[in-house]
Amino acid sequence: MEDKVIVIGKLSSEDTSWVVELQNWTSAIYTVDSLTAPLHTPMNKGKEGMAYLTYIIDNYHALPRTMAFIHSHRDGYPRAWHVDYPNYSNVGSLLALRTDFIQRQGYANLRCIHEPGCRNPAKPFRSPEDVEPDHIYELSLPEAWGKFFEGVEEMAEVPQEFATACCAQFAVSREQVLKNDLQQYVRLRDWLIETTLSDDMSGRVLEYLWHVIFGRPAVECPQLEKCWCDLYGRCELWDMQNSAERLET
Repeated sequence: MEDKVIVIGKLSSEDTSWVVELQNWTSAIYTVDSLTAPLHTPMNKGKEGMAYLTYIIDNYHALPRTMAFIHSHRDGYPRAWHVDYPNYSNVGSLLALRTDFIQRQGYANLRCIHEPGCRNPAKPFRSPEDVEPDHIYELSLPEAWGKFFEGVEEMAEVPQEFATACCAQFAVSREQVLKNDLQQYVRLRDWLIETTLSDDMSGRVLEYLWHVIFGRPAVECPQLEKCWCDLYGRCELWDMQNSAERLET
């Protein structure tokens, strides 16, 4: 069996028994609202981000080769509207996922469709009066960036904008995770615990940081058809587009 794990953060009320359908994956399911659960987070804050960071911290010295960080829902609309696979299926997505691509790339967002997230970048240096209430998280990106990249000289300058497809479901290789020190993940989780931002807003900060934490540029919006081909082997549209472009030239 390939060395790969699914990491999920869930509420006590949520059913994640569907993970047994993914027989080639093991799972680490963190309950975020119960300190007595076998796997749990220090507190319920930061949406899925608290579970993701807790898994990395807990397992930093014994990580699997491939990790998929996903939400607790199996499929369906509207609950899983952001899952970029037919029937919004996390099961289908993970069964099709090309882990060889994850190993080569290091990190990939599991959503290829750009909206939301790519056409309206987060801009952390807007004037506060120009920020909509539901985008207040943008102003906290420099603080979280500073906590994670403290002492990393080449990352001292905070980007002017961040963009990536939503919604904090991604896959990453062990090698890529280990390019950051354990204390970086600890500092970021401490920031998440201590920030006065709400659960939703603090989680949104991390949503715009994961791809940079794992080695991708601040604006990371790959071409849709190529992304589908690379991630899931759904290459028909990519092949058709390439053929059309060759005919045009």
